[in-house]
Amino acid sequence: KLAVAALFVGSAAAYQAPTMTFSLGKKKAAAAPAKKSGASPSAAAWANAGPSQALPFATAPATLDGSMLGDAGFDPLGFSTTPVGPWFEGDDGRLGQIGDLSWYREAELIHGRIAQVAVVGFIAPGLFGTLPGNEYTGFDAYSNTNPLEAFSQVPGAAILQIFLFMTYLEIKRINIIREEGSSYMPGDLRIGQGEGRWNPFGLDYTPEEYEEKRLQELKHCRLAMIGVFGLWAQALASGVGITDQLGAGLSTPDYVAKAGYFLPEGI
Repeated sequence: KLAVAALFVGSAAAYQAPTMTFSLGKKKAAAAPAKKSGASPSAAAWANAGPSQALPFATAPATLDGSMLGDAGFDPLGFSTTPVGPWFEGDDGRLGQIGDLSWYREAELIHGRIAQVAVVGFIAPGLFGTLPGNEYTGFDAYSNTNPLEAFSQVPGAAILQIFLFMTYLEIKRINIIREEGSSYMPGDLRIGQGEGRWNPFGLDYTPEEYEEKRLQELKHCRLAMIGVFGLWAQALASGVGITDQLGAGLSTPDYVAKAGYFLPEGI
């Protein structure tokens, strides 16, 4: 993902300086009709802004009206006022429509799911151990529990496998979006309950429960995107894995052991 700049939206009236023209026996050309100007959709959205639930001291643009699942009015940079669409649908589809936040929600869910997997990848090796190596890859190829260092330590073939698998998932997602068209629900990969879907856990929620699960996933995605940035920054600063950092933080410091441990046993 850091500096955050304030977004100022405004409009200016067109100004044309007066000019003098001379004609030598030729008919004067008719003046071109003045081009009408008006507020941009972004300016209109901010002009009708309301209070933000997420940031009580700020306002939320009118494009965040609370109708979308998980909408808490958090948009300090005004992304929702700039419509976007699928990049693979050409100029018309890529520009999107004002007020249609489906592609933003698609991006939020996809990035959030990747962040959730990344959080597991930061923590799991230290808790459950790493993959075994061999003579070809090296016996310690997967032994590093610091993900930032492990990325440059694992064989290139392993990175290639991950890249190819991600490419397959992305192509599949694009094909689903194109097949379903305007009926596509953001983030729907045809996994879970429903006819014709892959449902390995046999999920069968009521409509109310299903909406609650969708909201839970959205909250987990947002938390994971913030959390994985913290994990990355801390691993970069400390140079060790997450479990090593937690272990050092929960252990008794040397100066306490020398001075005497004054708290009750087990605390």
